[in-house]
Amino acid sequence: MRSRQYGPDLTPPWKRKRPPAPEVPADPDLVVEEVVTGFCGAVVRCEKTAQGPTVTLEDRFGKHRAFPMEPRGFLLDGTPVTLVRPATRPSATGPARTASGSVAVPGARARVARAGRIYVEGRHDAELVERVWGDDLRIEGVVVEYLEGVDDLPAIVEAFGPGPDARLGVLVDHLVPGSKESRIAAQVTDVHTLVVGHPYIDIWEAVKPASVGIDAWPRVPRGQDWKRGVCRTLGWPDNTGAAWQRILGSVHSYKDLEPALLGRVEELIDHVTAP
Repeated sequence: MRSRQYGPDLTPPWKRKRPPAPEVPADPDLVVEEVVTGFCGAVVRCEKTAQGPTVTLEDRFGKHRAFPMEPRGFLLDGTPVTLVRPATRPSATGPARTASGSVAVPGARARVARAGRIYVEGRHDAELVERVWGDDLRIEGVVVEYLEGVDDLPAIVEAFGPGPDARLGVLVDHLVPGSKESRIAAQVTDVHTLVVGHPYIDIWEAVKPASVGIDAWPRVPRGQDWKRGVCRTLGWPDNTGAAWQRILGSVHSYKDLEPALLGRVEELIDHVTAP
């Protein structure tokens, strides 16, 4: 017999067993979110306790919290996973890492530039991407260019002419539902173009406040210049160029950036370099 409501399986959905979540080693610096509390942070350490193994996470403010390593207890890029203890402890003499966390390739020569490109909104965005992913981009032959805004993005994409061998990736600031940026991005339908974004008003906010030495990024009233408002609130000189150099100078690796930006840039690099 077949059930019109449930199909060939007569077991009600609420009684069916969920498929097991993939097991992911809790390597140091892996960024995950605990499903019950929503606490998001990077793995600091794993420990054995009388109640079972635990993992300690560190959030962007430096706060530590320990959680049991239960099945489906964490989200990795929005997907439920089960954290497990790493098979081996990382060696102190392990491979060197780039600022993005990738394994460094000493002596590697830059690859000839691909036809594909990654576009970002402004110079600050491009400089931040270069600071963290520069080594990776040179090995992959990916060029990053900035647009000075995305108001004309559909026309820019059409002029670029993306194709299977010339993929285009675009990073958009403040890509949230209902924003002007989201409406513009929705107009781009080319299958070889990937448009992703972060939720921050400006790329400055994608740098963790603790790395810059502040408690939090100020809230600037609508209608005011956001960058100048930040400088005024923080008591910095009214010089956005100098402020940016101060912020950029505080970024030494991916650990200084918010996860919402990290994942999006990695997506764009994967898209542009896909075979």
